[in-house]
Amino acid sequence: MADKLWVTLVRSQIGRPEDQRATVRSLGLRRIRHRVEVPDTPAVRGMLHKVRHLVVVETEDLPK
Repeated sequence: MADKLWVTLVRSQIGRPEDQRATVRSLGLRRIRHRVEVPDTPAVRGMLHKVRHLVVVETEDLPK
């Protein structure tokens, strides 16, 4: 596993359940195409799994 993951919001949160909106906010994402670096931990992996249809995840190893 990589130490860090890059997460990009690619779909809108409009019309999504409140728990998914809260998960996106807690990842630090604010708007579409906003990209953040998050630690690669089991808790973050679970959050990403919950909103996997709204985000794109890249490992730190990929060229930026």
